[in-house]
Amino acid sequence: MAPTPPTDAELDVLIRARLASLGIDLDQLPPGTTADPETGSPGRDSVLASLRSFVRGTVGTLAAYQLPAPAGTDPVVARALSQQPAPMLYPSISTEWRK
Repeated sequence: MAPTPPTDAELDVLIRARLASLGIDLDQLPPGTTADPETGSPGRDSVLASLRSFVRGTVGTLAAYQLPAPAGTDPVVARALSQQPAPMLYPSISTEWRK
């Protein structure tokens, strides 16, 4: 059975929660779809519509991406290889960040 796509309201909850975890409050934006004439800030509804479009169009594609495996690699092994972390230029920074 295929998963049911999320509704706009469900995506709004996801987006608001994710942004709140980063310290971003969409309620600071002007309500509606029109931009604030003084600051140029976009309207809250237009920002949510744009972010919903991004989530629907991009996140699934990124989640389905698998790193290329050498030719002839067993598909099960190829999936496991795609879960390996990407090589980093400065791994010590990442190691400290994850502590």
